[in-house]
Amino acid sequence: MAKKAVQFGAGNIGRGFLGQLFYESGYATTFIDVVQEVIDGLNARGEYPLRIVGDTVEEEVIKNVSAVHATDQDAVAQAIAEADFGATAVGVTVLPRIAPALAAGLARRFELSNAPLNFVICENMIGAGPFLREEVRKYLPDEHHDALDAKVGFVEASIGRMVPVMTDELKTEDPLLVCVEPYCELPVDRAGFKGPIPELAHMKVLDNFEAYVERKLFVHNMSHATGAYLGYLRGHEYIWQAVQDPVIRKKIEAALDETCRGLAKRHGMDLDELRAHGSDLLHRYENKALGDQVARIAKDPIRKLGPNDRLVGSGLMCLEQGIEPVNVAFATAAAFHFDHSDDEAAQQVQEIRANHGLEGVFREVCGIEPGSPLAQLIVREEKQLRQEGWLD
Repeated sequence: MAKKAVQFGAGNIGRGFLGQLFYESGYATTFIDVVQEVIDGLNARGEYPLRIVGDTVEEEVIKNVSAVHATDQDAVAQAIAEADFGATAVGVTVLPRIAPALAAGLARRFELSNAPLNFVICENMIGAGPFLREEVRKYLPDEHHDALDAKVGFVEASIGRMVPVMTDELKTEDPLLVCVEPYCELPVDRAGFKGPIPELAHMKVLDNFEAYVERKLFVHNMSHATGAYLGYLRGHEYIWQAVQDPVIRKKIEAALDETCRGLAKRHGMDLDELRAHGSDLLHRYENKALGDQVARIAKDPIRKLGPNDRLVGSGLMCLEQGIEPVNVAFATAAAFHFDHSDDEAAQQVQEIRANHGLEGVFREVCGIEPGSPLAQLIVREEKQLRQEGWLD
């Protein structure tokens, strides 16, 4: 009898990453989603195509899949009750909305089985595991709270695989098709598991998970954002164009050197390995087949300029380790000028700056004081942006 997995979210990460790992590990996967076309397609076909685009293009078929609409509470609860493993990839804002269904399924499970159940939480949120546990607790009867803590693992993960937004052309080709890059590693936090750790292809169980979360944020996300914000100022449409622009590439490499040295000092990580990871990321960003757009990577600058996020967070981390983040500050200054007309958050940043100046952006968006060392460095590097002609 096949092992059973339940996957909340049948989008790009759900199908393009978790679905592949579950299939390769011998699981029959039930996806829980709200997009009727995808649900109907998965149920009708029992499989979907996965296109891996790199130096070559590979086509795979992910089989043994079915789907349940998220509003079908009984079917969702039964899928959870019968599952051997689970995962979420729904987006941070949706996590509280799946908590009632999780609670109903776990309550049913506790009455049927004593076996532990682990969920890998594939969301872009530090502390997503404890957060979801407490959200589920709100809807779970008191008599099940001990079982929730003893038998259910909410395991945080760091998602590094790049899955671009599917174009209308690709959706027309096949509404179930997902395109992904070849990179397929899933780092997870060992401390989050309950009971024996289930086997899952490409899953990397880590003891020092915090270091890898920060590597994702301050190496991967930081360098991606740097390419996007500088690429926007240079008029590039795609990330691969920005990374191949020698002026921008030099800035990204310099920013990577700052954050890699900072992380090596902060966590005792191997500096050469961090630098190699940065170089590999630049190669992955050059993947034209992904069609990753500058505007998509740069979008929502209010979140991405937050004090614990990829740019300001990187700068603060470097300063804490005695490293002056000149190039990270340069990229942060560039982000202040992302004014894409279709991005509401970008327009909000511009409005804050128009009404309250840089001081307002520092306080209201970046969460730092205007007189702080990082703020002063960003001000200096914005002058450099102007002197070098980036804002012409």
